[in-house]
Amino acid sequence: MSDMKIINIAVIAHVDAGKSTLVDAFLNQSGVFRANEEHVDCIMDSNDLERERGITIYSKNCSIKYGDYKINIVDTPGHSDFSSEVERVIRTVDTVILLVDSIEGPMPQTRFVLQKSLELGLKPILVINKIDKPNHRAEEVVDMTFDLFVDLQANDEQLDFPILYGIGKQGIMKYELDDEGSDIKPLLETIIERVGEYPKQDEEPLQLQISALSYDNFVGRLGIGRIYKGRVKEGQTVEIADNDGKIRTAKISKVMVYEGLKQVAVKEATSGDIVVIAGVPDISIGETVGEIGKVDPMTPIHIEEPTLAMNFLVNNSPFAGQSGKFVTTRHIKDRLEKETEINVGLKVEPMDTTDGYRVSGRGELHLSVLIENMRREGYELGVSKPEVIMHRDEEGKLVEPVERVVISVPEEYSGSVISKLNLRKGMMQSMEPENGHIRIEYLCTTRGLLGFRSELITDSRGEATMVRRIEGYTEYVGELPRRGNGALIAQEQGTTMGYALNSLEDRGILFVKPGVDVYEGMIIGQNSRKEDMTVNPCKNKKMTNTRSSGADEAIRLSPPKTFTLEEALEFIEDDELVEVTPDGIRLRKKILNESERVRAAKRK
Repeated sequence: MSDMKIINIAVIAHVDAGKSTLVDAFLNQSGVFRANEEHVDCIMDSNDLERERGITIYSKNCSIKYGDYKINIVDTPGHSDFSSEVERVIRTVDTVILLVDSIEGPMPQTRFVLQKSLELGLKPILVINKIDKPNHRAEEVVDMTFDLFVDLQANDEQLDFPILYGIGKQGIMKYELDDEGSDIKPLLETIIERVGEYPKQDEEPLQLQISALSYDNFVGRLGIGRIYKGRVKEGQTVEIADNDGKIRTAKISKVMVYEGLKQVAVKEATSGDIVVIAGVPDISIGETVGEIGKVDPMTPIHIEEPTLAMNFLVNNSPFAGQSGKFVTTRHIKDRLEKETEINVGLKVEPMDTTDGYRVSGRGELHLSVLIENMRREGYELGVSKPEVIMHRDEEGKLVEPVERVVISVPEEYSGSVISKLNLRKGMMQSMEPENGHIRIEYLCTTRGLLGFRSELITDSRGEATMVRRIEGYTEYVGELPRRGNGALIAQEQGTTMGYALNSLEDRGILFVKPGVDVYEGMIIGQNSRKEDMTVNPCKNKKMTNTRSSGADEAIRLSPPKTFTLEEALEFIEDDELVEVTPDGIRLRKKILNESERVRAAKRK
């Protein structure tokens, strides 16, 4: 292996530009699979949730061989909630392939990943993807991307980027738009020509920086990182410098490298390669591994601060423990601690009371993916409304995170979208028409955007798309409008009846259908007025032995509104919780009993 020349590349882009599909093409065309192995699309999106949502959540590695080169490829997430993943990954590579959709052009997330790459001095390769779309505007997109490079103060060498045109789905890359393309060779040739092999520095003292973590049930915590100099051997005793410069000794029990999609154990790995090391239980991101007495610490890796927090509480509803296996505080604590081992953007702190934990992360998606994973593993919990984490700046002023939002919406709905964002104290940055849609760009606080996505989808009849990315911090903008409607709350435990729900339909929107078990304090619908209302959804028609003149008409109910986890978290208010169990998501009041709720409101 040691005579292979090594190049490391990352594929960066915005959500849906085709990163995972391009990685598929690399793997399929490099003979990683034997003839009899089955192929799946988006091979790298191995997690169930990634497959269902069609997005990459965790960055992952694989490698291919091309000639006498070994190319390590990192597939990165495009979602801004997972940008802490992207930031670290970019440090371990020699170049990035920037994928841009031939119609959309560069998006806010493209800007972010590109900026990080340029700051580290990488020389990107531009691929305009999806040129098989009939109305593509590849030349215009190249100009837009060039302006973005200039905007981000790229140097002359970086501005002289090679451009390729591709159809990732078919695994085709070409140098010119009208070339005949058949495979991705042009891209591989460009990578080798643009980057060249990593300079061999095997004889220097070892320098290896950890950029990602993983976990194995047999050997514990694994550190993944790149060897910048030297070589690392199985069983070697090393010194590790942490992010504060303190040095400790450890022994590496196992060294693995990537071959295709597999991690393969090796006796030693050489400079330039990306390795996985085991045997250091407390290894963490940004630490430098070196030889005894010769450790040369690299610049620590800065992880962005969390922006949203929510409380994970023990589920104390009357239905607790009916479907979940893990229901106690200890279970929740162990699971969250295991998550912080590998999920670096996450912070877990104990709460003043003993029944839960405060968990902070990079955004709604970041936290809801964790909750969804826990739910599938058999955990039950109550989750509070997400709160935005505020800070004080140097002058002691209160500041809050602000995001750049790009919305593309059909013209006829643009008015209501703009007025909603203005109500939420957003600032319009630009507005331009594109193919019957209007593309609107806003700066709006994270707090103002909570709950906005579901309103946007309703207002635009499901036709709008929204992309957001954290820009920085702004001064506290004051109070924002709350949910305009109260809740319909069940008065007692029982099973819902069509007869009762039929008469409640005039009161608002229902969240339950007939025959569902409910309990006192559970939210079963949204009131059409702004106050909460306690109702009885379990009442049935009184039976008599005389036939009524309005002979029982069949009850026709509108289908109830069902919530995904993110929508439920956006919907609830401060005095409400989302009850998450393996078999469902319910909304409820924190205080279930009506008279106690009234007393608590009076005390407030």
